[in-house]
Amino acid sequence: MLREQFMLAFSMKIHHHIGLGALLACACALLAAEPAPWYQWRSKIDGKQVCAQTPLGPGWERASGPYRDSHCQKLSIAK
Repeated sequence: MLREQFMLAFSMKIHHHIGLGALLACACALLAAEPAPWYQWRSKIDGKQVCAQTPLGPGWERASGPYRDSHCQKLSIAK
């Protein structure tokens, strides 16, 4: 009986530390995360330009960037 109680308490401590470690790892990842950059994309058909974070399809080519804002006005500093 005493051994079972000890094992249960030990198991709970281990699970508590694992959970705390996982929570800490997630918090660190969130603090290090940055938003995706924005780019100006140009249509291969009519030359129209739009600002987006992801490619718009095979009919578009990257014109400029990266930018920090959704209006493609503030250039991002390369790391």
